[in-house]
Amino acid sequence: MNTIMSGNGSFYSNIQGTAEGTSYNITYQDSENRDFQPRIEALLADFEKSLSVYDNESVISRINRNEDVETDACFTTVFTRAKEISARTEGSFDISAEPLFRAWGFSSQEKCPPDKEQIEELKKYIGMDKVRIEGNRVLKEHPNIVLNVNAIAKGYSADIVASFLEQHGCSDYLVEIGGEIRVKGENTQGEAWRIGIDRPSENNLIPGQALQVILQITDKGIATSGNYRQFYIEDGQKITHTINPVTGYPAKHNLLSVTVVADDALTADAYATAFMVAGLDKALEWMDECPELDAVFICDEDGEYKAYCTPALEDKILQEYR
Repeated sequence: MNTIMSGNGSFYSNIQGTAEGTSYNITYQDSENRDFQPRIEALLADFEKSLSVYDNESVISRINRNEDVETDACFTTVFTRAKEISARTEGSFDISAEPLFRAWGFSSQEKCPPDKEQIEELKKYIGMDKVRIEGNRVLKEHPNIVLNVNAIAKGYSADIVASFLEQHGCSDYLVEIGGEIRVKGENTQGEAWRIGIDRPSENNLIPGQALQVILQITDKGIATSGNYRQFYIEDGQKITHTINPVTGYPAKHNLLSVTVVADDALTADAYATAFMVAGLDKALEWMDECPELDAVFICDEDGEYKAYCTPALEDKILQEYR
């Protein structure tokens, strides 16, 4: 734990580590200068025992193997919200789309794009209408249905850590887990937190190395999704990991990156994924129905990056790089 002195004499603690196959970076102000890292890591370990597909004995892994296992509160919360957001985004967000990611080579080593017949076969096992929870059990219409919550889990874990900090009297914090963020109160300079949004360039491989926009914001969850880091080239065609669960194919549009701002990071995480799948026009249509959401969209316009933001964020943009 590193301790930072703020401008007004308060002590902020910074802790870093790994969880969920990614990194975390947490800064919080605590009048008692307590080290919460062991307890936060225990929380994240419990989270992985519920929702990590990389843990063979997690609840979700056992569900994917069609074992008789009860859901826990963590799984049920994420599943329920995922189902709601899937409905609101016309299936663009779908935690049952894992077979498509595997087929396109984003959950496996093999990069061999599927043909039309393979995609149509896989689509039989995809759709949130084909899976539900009854009596603490997940019921599937077909045993081949596989769930993966990676597009919502990091956001939810940031919310869990934020809730823990608030329960222990911390009113100023930044929780970042795998790029998904939850902030409250003030930073060490006594201002709203500054959040950098990466330039969506294929050469920008290190998060934070080159920024497109800096937001100054607090009391929100923030999540970014983009298609500029996970892709491969096949027969001269760029194949991105932004797979549309409805069509079965990678999304094609000029939206390169979207950062969603919501009241919690779970919501921001899921909608960022859905917006990247659907593209700018559809995302704006959905946002008209979801006034609780704001966003920064970065598009490719004739080879140049152009950022658009919803009105509520206009005065939150501290700097835009062109």
